Amino acid sequence: MLNAMLPNPKLHLSGERFAVVYRLTAGSEAEAKARAEEVALEQTVEFPGSLVPPGDIAQQIVGRIEALEPAGAGAWLATLSYAVETAGGDFTQFLNVLFGNSSIKPGIRVERFTLPASMLAQYRGPRFGRAGLRAILNVAGRPLLCTALKPMGLSARELADLAYRFALGGIDIIKDDHGLADQPFSPFAERVERCAEAVARANRETGRKAIYMPNVTAPAGLVTERALQAKAAGAGGLLFCPGIAGLDAMRTLADDDRIGLPIMSHPAFQGPFVTSRENGISHYALFGQLARLAGADATIYPNFGGRFSFSPEECRSIVAGCEVVMGNLAPIFPTPGGGMSLERIPELREFYGREVIFLMGGGLFQGGSDLASNCRRFLEMIR
Repeated sequence: MLNAMLPNPKLHLSGERFAVVYRLTAGSEAEAKARAEEVALEQTVEFPGSLVPPGDIAQQIVGRIEALEPAGAGAWLATLSYAVETAGGDFTQFLNVLFGNSSIKPGIRVERFTLPASMLAQYRGPRFGRAGLRAILNVAGRPLLCTALKPMGLSARELADLAYRFALGGIDIIKDDHGLADQPFSPFAERVERCAEAVARANRETGRKAIYMPNVTAPAGLVTERALQAKAAGAGGLLFCPGIAGLDAMRTLADDDRIGLPIMSHPAFQGPFVTSRENGISHYALFGQLARLAGADATIYPNFGGRFSFSPEECRSIVAGCEVVMGNLAPIFPTPGGGMSLERIPELREFYGREVIFLMGGGLFQGGSDLASNCRRFLEMIR
C-alpha cells in the first residue's frame, strides 16, 4: 500500500479550524456525502482518500465534514472545516483552500465561511469602514451618494468638469468609471490631477468634503505606484477591481500605510462567480465577506431592478455579508448601482435604510441639462 510507504509526521497542529459552507448539487444524502468527501480531499491533500497516510494528515489536514443538511430539491449544504495551518497565514492560500480546485467542478458553490479569532487577527480588513468613511466625508444620518465619471472617450479636462459639477451638486464620492485606465484620450496622471483639483475647488465653494476616487486597477507592477500617484495628486480614495487585478492586490493597497485611503471595490470580472445558483461563490461571501477581508471600505454590486440580474434577496444577502460580525473587521458600505434612477430612490431608501452608498451614473444625466441641479435633487430625495 502506498500510504504505508509514506511518512507519518507528527505535525503539532493547534487544533483550530475554520469552516466553509458549500452548496452541493446532489440527489440523495449518500451522493451529497460523497461529493463533500471529494471537496474535503480536493481542497487539502488532493490525494486519493484510501492512500492518505494515517495520523495528523488524515485526521487534521484533510478537510472534515461537520454537517450535511438538505437545501431544497437536488441540493445540500455541507459544512467542512479545515485546520487553520492549511491556509499558511496568507490570504492567497486561504482562497486556495476555500475554493481552489473545487471551483473548477460543477455543482459546488461557496455560501459562507467562518474564521476563528486567530485567523481574523491576521487581517487588517477595511481601514475605514462605514464610520471612518462617514468621518472623512463629514456626513452622518443619511445614505452616501456616489457617481461615476463617464462615458469613456471624454478627455481628462471634460471629466474634470463633470467631477466639479457633481461635487458642486452635493455628491459625496465621485469615482472613475471602471473603464477609465491610462488611455490616450484620458491619461491617468492628467485625469487624476485635474479631477482631484476640480473636486477640491467645488469643496471650497460648498464647504463640503466630497472626494474623488480614481481607478487604480492596473498591471501588477503598477498598482501601488498608481495609488501613491493618486494620493499625491489629492485623490480622496481609490477604486479597484479585484476580479481583474486580484483580491490580495486590493488587500495590499488597504494595508499600505503610505497610501492610507478608503477603497471602493468594483465587481468587474466577478460576475461568473455569482450568476449561477449551483456554481461559484455566493453574493454574501464574495461581495461581503471576501471584500472585507481584502480591505474594501465599500463594495459595488448591481442593484435589483436595473439592467443586471440580481434579485432583492441576493442584494439583502450582500448587505448581511457587509455587516456580519467578523472579529474586529469593520462593517462596510453596500454600494448598489447599475441602472439606478432618481424615480427609484424612495423605494431603495426604504429597502436599504441609511447604511448604504447609492451609486447613480447615467441616471443623473436624465433629469435635464443642469447636472448640479440633478445632483441636488438626488441629495434631497435621499434625505
